[in-house]
Amino acid sequence: MNNNMQKYLNAGFVVLDTLLIIISYILSWLLRFRTSLFGEPVRVLSFEYYMRFLLIVVPLFLIMNWVFSLYSSGRTHGRRHEAANIFKANTAGILIFILLLYFSKQIHFARNMLFVFYLLNMFLDFVVRNLARNFINRLRSGDFNRKTVLLVGYSTSAEEYIDRILANRHWGYNIFGILDDNLESGTEYHGVKVLGRLDGLVSLLEGNQVDEIAITMGLNEYYKLEKIVALCEKSGVHTMFIPDYYNIIPTKPYTEDMQGLPVINIRYVPLNNPLASFIKRTLDIIGSLLCIVIFSPAMLFALIGIKITSPGPVIFRQVRVGLHNREFEMYKFRSMKVQTEEEEKKGWTTKGDERITKFGSFIRKTSIDELPQLFNVLKGDMSLVGPRPERPQFVEEFRETIPRYMIKHQVRPGMTGWAQVNGFRGDTSIRGRIDCDLYYIENWTVGLDFKILFLTVFKGFVNKNAY
Repeated sequence: MNNNMQKYLNAGFVVLDTLLIIISYILSWLLRFRTSLFGEPVRVLSFEYYMRFLLIVVPLFLIMNWVFSLYSSGRTHGRRHEAANIFKANTAGILIFILLLYFSKQIHFARNMLFVFYLLNMFLDFVVRNLARNFINRLRSGDFNRKTVLLVGYSTSAEEYIDRILANRHWGYNIFGILDDNLESGTEYHGVKVLGRLDGLVSLLEGNQVDEIAITMGLNEYYKLEKIVALCEKSGVHTMFIPDYYNIIPTKPYTEDMQGLPVINIRYVPLNNPLASFIKRTLDIIGSLLCIVIFSPAMLFALIGIKITSPGPVIFRQVRVGLHNREFEMYKFRSMKVQTEEEEKKGWTTKGDERITKFGSFIRKTSIDELPQLFNVLKGDMSLVGPRPERPQFVEEFRETIPRYMIKHQVRPGMTGWAQVNGFRGDTSIRGRIDCDLYYIENWTVGLDFKILFLTVFKGFVNKNAY
């Protein structure tokens, strides 16, 4: 066991970050004043003067790294999580430093040098940390800095935890065993044995044989939680709780303090935040106006093509279910023959569907038929990005047969979404589509919206599942 190894690793990262900050700062000075990258290098302040500010910059950025958890173990964190923290730490650090310069009236301090330093330090930090963590992960795949975990209680969550640990040996965890009152000693799950009953926890803790404890008891044993937690905390061993209802509560629940009473909200929806909602709506308005201008030639082409190839209206209106289960009329270019209301309720289109016109088949496969929904976005019925809206009759059917289906209506429906760029378009799995929609709803960021729009351009317009 290597209980103190993480302290040495953290100290190593502090030293590494200190060197990177100094190197980035000096390089940014050289790029600003020893090259013509920013025009003729006019220098008012001396090199020594700039270097004195390292006494502020280094501790400031190290503190920001600590604030944004860059010195936590990060065993199970992915590169994306670490990159986000690096961005936050550097952004906060540079903004605070610029404010300090402003209040101390350092009017001759080169601001463009700080911009170079910000980008350079962030880039080097990301590269070096990835190289360091890759090296550490290789060592952890062996016997270096591994932690021993004891599972208290056997349940579905225990199996899920074991599966993930065994599949990610580079996280550096060894599972010591399981204590459970309902299974016989020696019972195994993927090589992890039941060591005995829960009352054996005290002797194991006294023997200092484990680094961490994971409480993985089933729901029917939660009355034992208070006693188990008290024993774990008394021993001083780091303890974590893995609920047996993980399939109900999402990966990012959030809690509220109701005068000392913790309240766990079952589903975290970032877009319930008024500021986030305002930002998304503003981007929708700007984006839809730009897209209407950009795609106006394609819409004119569709309008003429529909008029020439089949009789009937150009725009097809269909009732869909949107935000807060409210119904609205969604616009599309008509790609089918004019139908009665009963014919429209036949269901999804399938391969060889006789209702689709030849020109309609083309605009469906290229998604040109979806362009009128830009006006739905402008009106506020839809968003550029979000779960695709469905017809009322299918909503009624799926709410009874697909778990968590109705959660998608907590945000505005979209023209494109995480499900669509992952291949769930047209006649594809509803369950797979809902899993993608839930991921989007719980993990929304402006960056994710831009990523989906970017992916839509390259693989979302042509729909192989559109018939």
